[in-house]
Amino acid sequence: MGHATLKPRFDRQLFRTRSTVIQDYLAEAQTNLDELRHAVENEQQEQVAWLAEHLTEQITALHREITAWPLRAWDSASPGLGKWQRKRLENQEFERRLFEMKRERELRLNNSETLEEQQLLMREISALEGRLARCRQARDEIERVIERLTR
Repeated sequence: MGHATLKPRFDRQLFRTRSTVIQDYLAEAQTNLDELRHAVENEQQEQVAWLAEHLTEQITALHREITAWPLRAWDSASPGLGKWQRKRLENQEFERRLFEMKRERELRLNNSETLEEQQLLMREISALEGRLARCRQARDEIERVIERLTR
């Protein structure tokens, strides 16, 4: 059960741990189970009710996460060629959408009638150009990583 991810998977109110290893979340749930047993033995009804509900939510979240593992190959802690190829596809799709947004703003700019509208559209186009430039830089970096992995 040493499955790791690149970032924590659970809500901060559900688990205190910020780990990326599922075992740490299981350990926290086990601690809560031990606390629940202790509260039952000491007849602390409010504590029993809260811990039972909280533990149920934790177990449900853990079950959902474990069930979703096959779908999360893209978030594996071990970077492989497939992961970088998926990142490249995601980046290309993002770049395509940004380009379409920029093109749409440029068409609107050509048909705009007020100075205010033109200024707004020019600011939006400028922001989109910046995002496109960063997207292309990321694409170039992804391409370099893929090239290193396929040598």
